[in-house]
Amino acid sequence: VFGKTAIHGYDPVAYFTDRKPEKGLAKYAYEYKGSKFLFASAKNEKAFAANPEKYAPQFGGFCAFGRANGVKATTQPDAFSVVDGKLYLNHDSNVQERWKEDVKGNISLGDKNWPEVAKAPLLH
Repeated sequence: VFGKTAIHGYDPVAYFTDRKPEKGLAKYAYEYKGSKFLFASAKNEKAFAANPEKYAPQFGGFCAFGRANGVKATTQPDAFSVVDGKLYLNHDSNVQERWKEDVKGNISLGDKNWPEVAKAPLLH
């Protein structure tokens, strides 16, 4: 039994190969860390299955800017960045613009803040 669907059903591999969000299909599904990831193709599903750490969104799929600021927030599939080969999602395009002002600093803060943010309620 799969857990929740990750990234609103968007294909995590497509962010790297197509450089844009692409909706996944239910027939191409893979469970990773309790979440169901969907893929646009069998090729993308196979790539993810071979190396999920490479393609799964960072910070558990929560908003990267929120995490840097001590908040656990939802994300939108079109508010994304691929930085140093890692996928980061943001709450929306406005938050993403703020995230981009100091990407490296926000990643560092996000890593530091996770133990506390992990316990926080999810903000929508």
